[in-house]
Amino acid sequence: MDTAQIRSRLSHPIVDADGHLLEFVPLVRDFLAEIAGEDVAKRFDTVTRGSALTRALDLKTKRSLGLARHGWWGLPARNTLDRATATIPKLLYERMDEIGLDVAILYPTLGLMPMALDDDELRRALARACNRYYAECYAPYRDRLLPVGIVPTFSPDEAVDELAYATQALGLRGFLFGGLVLRPVPGHETVRAARWVDGLGLDSAHDYDPLWRRCVELGVSPTFHSTGIGFGSRSSPTNYVANHVGNFAAGNEAIARSLFFGGAPRRFPGLRFAFLEGGVAWGCTLYADILGHFEKRNRAAIVHYDPAALDRAQLVRLIERAAPPAFRERVGRLDEALAFLSDPGEDRAALDEFAQSGIARAEDVRDVFTRQFFFGCEADDPTNAFAFDTRVNPFGSRINAMFASDIGHWDVPDFRGVLPEAWELVEHGLVDEAGFRAFAFENVVRLFGGTNPKFFEGTIVAEAAASVIAAA
Repeated sequence: MDTAQIRSRLSHPIVDADGHLLEFVPLVRDFLAEIAGEDVAKRFDTVTRGSALTRALDLKTKRSLGLARHGWWGLPARNTLDRATATIPKLLYERMDEIGLDVAILYPTLGLMPMALDDDELRRALARACNRYYAECYAPYRDRLLPVGIVPTFSPDEAVDELAYATQALGLRGFLFGGLVLRPVPGHETVRAARWVDGLGLDSAHDYDPLWRRCVELGVSPTFHSTGIGFGSRSSPTNYVANHVGNFAAGNEAIARSLFFGGAPRRFPGLRFAFLEGGVAWGCTLYADILGHFEKRNRAAIVHYDPAALDRAQLVRLIERAAPPAFRERVGRLDEALAFLSDPGEDRAALDEFAQSGIARAEDVRDVFTRQFFFGCEADDPTNAFAFDTRVNPFGSRINAMFASDIGHWDVPDFRGVLPEAWELVEHGLVDEAGFRAFAFENVVRLFGGTNPKFFEGTIVAEAAASVIAAA
């Protein structure tokens, strides 16, 4: 079915949870120079030429610098209309019906860059310049196009400052947060390959609760495009595709797991968190895996594995009766045999590894994954159906998968194809039409409207969104 046929059949709007705009770089640069001066703008020029600068390096040097190959040829080119559509706000606005969208939440492209910049001055100034760009350039089109601002998170203070400015001075409603910060290992600050991954939750370098508290006060749902490129197994210096496959799932899983075990969702039950571009299959797996671990390793269950509970006398009797002679000859060395993975000296105060998460029962895990965690799913991913499979998901749950077009980037060769690709879930019998309604409309409304009931006010879907929010 084509876009027009699908739309004629639907009784609900389509809200794109994650399209991408392409910033007009000269204007962003001018804003940056106004904010921070020409010296900082020149450092920005160096960063934007990064691929050309690193291309000349040999493999050994790239390895020593910890350089992974990132995206190249990542934007529409042959399809000039789509390239222009992602860049020119008015053109995208005019083509929304043709693409099949009522409202689009628009995420950055250039604006992804500040999230990983070590240069504090450039990072903060560029975030401010980008946020000004989104607010000013898209202001006339806010009834259908909702650009998100960007919030770098190298420290809670910088994040709180930019969030407050972008909401109160610029009027932005949605935000992309830096989800993972690659921090230098102490003593190896100049070695980029020697970084540890800070997910802003468990074992973080900072307490990010002031940021989450400010999100509640301002009605902001934190969303993340956390990449897995540059650490772990996705660090090839020569192959972007090898690095890119599964990278958003890996990056998002890291931030979701860190937030979960750090307890942010339980301490701030009114917040919704979204993890974008990685699909939902990893979310279903993480949900089931956490529950499996909780069943066996919660505070009450872990005593089943306490070395002090072992009946040594019975074990000796069993060795003497059933073990081979070589075992019986060494029964006097039982302490040596039992120490591996069963150390009786473990700190008794640290046995409950779910304590910081605030999880007391399995239903608490379910509530986080079904009420507070949301997952952006690109249209061509058939595993989006996993979110709706109540036969498999624990507690018969449906996970909050959201239609996310990713228009503007290389994986969408024709903007007009995203809705038909998403509809294939229904055509192939993987999701019913009620599930598609949740996927393409209700879940994104619950993500943003659950934290800020006024999020969709002034848009053409305001009335329909209000009904979803009221029902939730």
